[in-house]
Amino acid sequence: MKIEQIETPALLLDLDAMESNIRRMQGWADELGIALRPHYKSHKSPWIARRQMEAGAVGITCAKLGEAEDLVNAGFEDVLIANQVVDAAKIHRLARLAVGRRLGVCVDDGENIAALEQAATQAGSELRCLIEYEVGMRRCGVDTKEEFLRLAEKVAECPHLVYDGIQAYAGNLAHMADGAARQAASAEVDARVGELAGYLQAYGLPALTVSGGSTGTAAFKGAPGKGGVYTELQAGSYVFMDGAYGALGLGFRQALYVLSEIVSAKEDYIVADAGLKSFGTDQGPPRLAERGGGGAGIDISNASMGSGVSTGGGAGADADVNMSEEHMRVSLPGHGYRVRDKILFIPGHGCTTVNLYDHIHLYRGDEAAGQIDVVSRGKSR
Repeated sequence: MKIEQIETPALLLDLDAMESNIRRMQGWADELGIALRPHYKSHKSPWIARRQMEAGAVGITCAKLGEAEDLVNAGFEDVLIANQVVDAAKIHRLARLAVGRRLGVCVDDGENIAALEQAATQAGSELRCLIEYEVGMRRCGVDTKEEFLRLAEKVAECPHLVYDGIQAYAGNLAHMADGAARQAASAEVDARVGELAGYLQAYGLPALTVSGGSTGTAAFKGAPGKGGVYTELQAGSYVFMDGAYGALGLGFRQALYVLSEIVSAKEDYIVADAGLKSFGTDQGPPRLAERGGGGAGIDISNASMGSGVSTGGGAGADADVNMSEEHMRVSLPGHGYRVRDKILFIPGHGCTTVNLYDHIHLYRGDEAAGQIDVVSRGKSR
């Protein structure tokens, strides 16, 4: 089956590009001696998480308890929820889920720590706790070393909790367009986290794990013990890439596309059958994949027009895009497209785009290679 035979809109994954990205990130982590714990929220697929584990990841990061439950049900034994779980019912689900496996969660509040201990005691389980340190996101996390130490001592006193170290995620830096400024800001965060680690060491509570980082800042992390402070990297978007990260020139290949069909073609614009319900646009609109820059092996020559898949009519990323719920109008003077041509778009944000689909269609070259379920689609609880 050729990919142009897939009904649209459809989410497509270039397996060659994805596998290249997994090897690249894992190889870098192995070289530096940093553990890679990829973030599940980027793909929400146990099948892809398994590919990352097979390449050498130490475990999986996820955002919500519902995602952790899906991972555990799929056989994963080392999962970190990189957020707080505070609802009473969810805390008891979390404690039961932790029985017999390594399950971590982030904390930044003393009452939450007490509730986790009580639930873990009742469940007969053990929960690993990373205390979150505020490093610029202005979201969760304690603000001072003293607050951090107080919570670390509280966790260490709990028989069913394990003080595991520091969660320090500076997601606000991930998409900074200026690479030099992003590197400098990342170095400032690392220095601050390093000061915290030294402070905790002096008080007899060393952080065995320092976890965080993103696809956009991964290249700036140093080797643990040799100038680097992070022991674990939570990058996720590298596996797919998207328009926002693609603009940064990080060296990973674009692997995720939305396949769309042209339903109307005018002299200076085309209308495709994928709109706001087919793309996450929180980090910008989708881009028409540039000619010559589409998925590896896809026929994107002019000869494919009308019978195959094309990824550009000349304007590529510069095309003006106007989106409604079910359609997208792309201004392309002199485009040469026809109704029923199929084209590829690069999502502005891959993570939120994936969450809109039940399935991801896999392909190599221009051949479809099956599909996988987005098992954790909508698992925001």
